[in-house]
Amino acid sequence: MLRLHAPVALFCLFAVGCGGGMESARHAQVAELSADAHAVPVEAPDPGGLDHDTEEFDHVVENDFVVAARQPLSTFSVDVDTASYAIVRRFLQQQSALPPAGAVRVEELVNYFDYAYPPPKNDRPFAVDVAVTDCPWKPEHRLVRIGLQGREVESHDRGRANLVFLLDCSGSMSDSDKLPLVKESMRLLLGQLEPDDRVAIVTYAGSAGLALDSTPVGRRAEIEGVVDTLSAGGSTAGSGGIQVAYRVAAENFVEEGVNRVALCTDGDFNVGITNQSDLVDLIEQNAESGVFLSVLGFGSGNYKDSTMEKLADHGNGNYGYVDTLNEARKTLVEEVEGTLVTIAKDVKIQVDFNRARVAAYRLIGYENRMLAAEDFLDDRKDAGEIGAGHTVTALYEVVPPGVEIPAAVRPSKYAKTGEGTNVPDELASDASNELLTVRLRYKQPDRATSTGFDHPVEDASQPFEQASSDTRFAAAVASFGMLLRRSKHAGSATYDTVAEIASGSLGNDPNGYRAEFVALVKRARQLDSGR
Repeated sequence: MLRLHAPVALFCLFAVGCGGGMESARHAQVAELSADAHAVPVEAPDPGGLDHDTEEFDHVVENDFVVAARQPLSTFSVDVDTASYAIVRRFLQQQSALPPAGAVRVEELVNYFDYAYPPPKNDRPFAVDVAVTDCPWKPEHRLVRIGLQGREVESHDRGRANLVFLLDCSGSMSDSDKLPLVKESMRLLLGQLEPDDRVAIVTYAGSAGLALDSTPVGRRAEIEGVVDTLSAGGSTAGSGGIQVAYRVAAENFVEEGVNRVALCTDGDFNVGITNQSDLVDLIEQNAESGVFLSVLGFGSGNYKDSTMEKLADHGNGNYGYVDTLNEARKTLVEEVEGTLVTIAKDVKIQVDFNRARVAAYRLIGYENRMLAAEDFLDDRKDAGEIGAGHTVTALYEVVPPGVEIPAAVRPSKYAKTGEGTNVPDELASDASNELLTVRLRYKQPDRATSTGFDHPVEDASQPFEQASSDTRFAAAVASFGMLLRRSKHAGSATYDTVAEIASGSLGNDPNGYRAEFVALVKRARQLDSGR
């Protein structure tokens, strides 16, 4: 059975309905919460008729090419979220429609899949693997694939788990793909826990309350009995539920154990704190309490992806979307350790490009994870988390020296190579045999100070056809995302070429997720007459 990483705190909040993000401090902040954890009344107007066509996705401005001579450092926060892929699949499979561009976050599509990168061989929580190859959609460019492989955590290597399920039982969660699916997902997760792990259930609709005090999983029938009684109705007092849940979590905090908040919701807050910025502030106030956050989204029609993503990003958490019971099984059974166990937090990547060997570069995806160069060493700057066994993949499209840089920016008139197609002459003499250096910085889950290491990469490329199946498959997924987004950087990519590359790089696919991707690509081709 599952045993999660000891220093990580685990509170699981499953929000049924318009739930929000949740994290609460366990020391001085606890006193600021409601004195009565069993009832936080909230004035709740009758929701009346719900608008089921009000899904919200943030606008994403695609990363453009950057001239390496002027900006050799590219810095971003890691992202292990996978929600975008499942949302895209829901649009294509269930709604027979192309997803809105804002729903397509390329890095989340790529990171939905597992990759066989070498595991760490030292005491670091993750290892780095880099591959350089020709770019399949722009052969004169190169593709750099950066892969991180998180350390696996065996079931016996974690302490006891303290879980709080926050269940938003508001009216917006009545559909079969919302509260009923949440309840089934909870049962799957309970099956992965040990008898001495503890679970509490907080529910909220018009008001918030404690439905089940912290209870050993050995009394599973009692826990499931409470789950069985849940039904949807009323408005969504999500912020009140967050406060109660964090209070309960703090009162049952397990030192050297696992404490996490897992929020399951459609993200539709309409009572109490409803402003997205204020909800994020509420989460951030508790992000350093030793409690980690998982946000699991459910449903369609009034789904608030924008809110869900921000809550996870600001709460030391990860964000997934559950559209089917199979997806719940993938997240909460097959990948449960990565979902719940954090092995490194505030993980940042900074790529230092050799300006003598790189004319320009473009980070593919991660638009809402970009950081300033100075943020890399700033321990106050929040970044992403890596779970046990997680892989993280990032792709760069690189323009070699002598190749024309796409006209995203005007070259400096002071550069000696006036065309802007190469680096200034004075930099060329400083060339080494390195193409770039990948810098990593991270904190241990229970630490406030970061540590880091460098991974230099030699300038050695290979034809795309000879690249590993993982590199080729990741490139195919990235191409797919660019096609769905109508990216100006998609080059020669088509749905047919994406399907061909993916079909030829399935590798070890025991659960059929890569094969399913090929089917999604073909479905998108049927729906998208423009590609």
